[in-house]
Amino acid sequence: MRLVMIGLGRMGGNMARRLMKAGHEIVAYDRDADAVAKLVEAGATAATGVDDARAKAGTPAIWWIMLPHGAVTDGMIAEIAKSAAAGEVVIDGGNSFYKDDIRHAKMLAEKQVHYVDVGTSGGVWGLERGYCMMIGGPDAVVRELDPIFAALAPGTGTIPRTPGRDGNDAVDTRAEAGYIHAGPAGAGHFVKMIHNGIEYGLMQAYAEGFDVLKGKASEHLPEDERYDLNLADVAEVWRRGSVISSWLLDLTAQALAKDGMLEQFSGRVADSGEGQWTIEAAMEEAVPVNVLTTALFARYRSRVDHTFGEKALSAMRFGFGGHVEMPQ
Repeated sequence: MRLVMIGLGRMGGNMARRLMKAGHEIVAYDRDADAVAKLVEAGATAATGVDDARAKAGTPAIWWIMLPHGAVTDGMIAEIAKSAAAGEVVIDGGNSFYKDDIRHAKMLAEKQVHYVDVGTSGGVWGLERGYCMMIGGPDAVVRELDPIFAALAPGTGTIPRTPGRDGNDAVDTRAEAGYIHAGPAGAGHFVKMIHNGIEYGLMQAYAEGFDVLKGKASEHLPEDERYDLNLADVAEVWRRGSVISSWLLDLTAQALAKDGMLEQFSGRVADSGEGQWTIEAAMEEAVPVNVLTTALFARYRSRVDHTFGEKALSAMRFGFGGHVEMPQ
């Protein structure tokens, strides 16, 4: 299939490369001409703007947007919509707010243009490992786009099937391949939003745990109760057979192996906004989310004072997504 990829940053560029490796055709557009040029070297067709991309997109055009949420994405969807033809598809694969998806879907439906939201997880590792995707939109349109999603997804790999799913005809096997059709417009980004809220909580638990381990060497403790623990070794042993093993722990172990004190990180931790949206959704539903709320507030506090645990948070964010710390 041929599609236009708009936004060739950490995620968009590698997603385009993975699609081309699977035989799909990419029309590439980004304000950064160097990013476009690099993708052209990999086999993409360059576009200089939306109008140029439309001329090269084929019919009906498929637009995949990987841009920062909010005004930037709103502006791009509005620009595409100006000359969109019936039957075209606009896909937002960034971290947009699910209520914005509902608004975008209604606006595009007036022109008989389909809208699909794709919550995408995979970070800088997605080119190699594939992307976990949570998709919202009309069922028929999502199924028509299946070759694109299947190419981006990790696939079943070597992970054994979950007991109870094997032999069940009602089971959607796309979930086992690494992507799901979650529901109508906004459902994909809503599921991804909760995914990121949980991510905050998991990361905070690791960060606090390693902070306590490091603090055991404190001179404020009685001498015979002090332990100068090798945190890199602790992280490594927990990776092997422990009930708390995970990819986040793998990334923590890698960071500690390079620098046991995580000196390259200040501990000033940013947030994507999805943690806050998760808390807001919980409040609307009257659902208590104590851990997720605390994890979000810990990030806010990190911008005033920094702990070793917050350096660990920064290390994890850099490990999975290439996220750099907030400026001082």
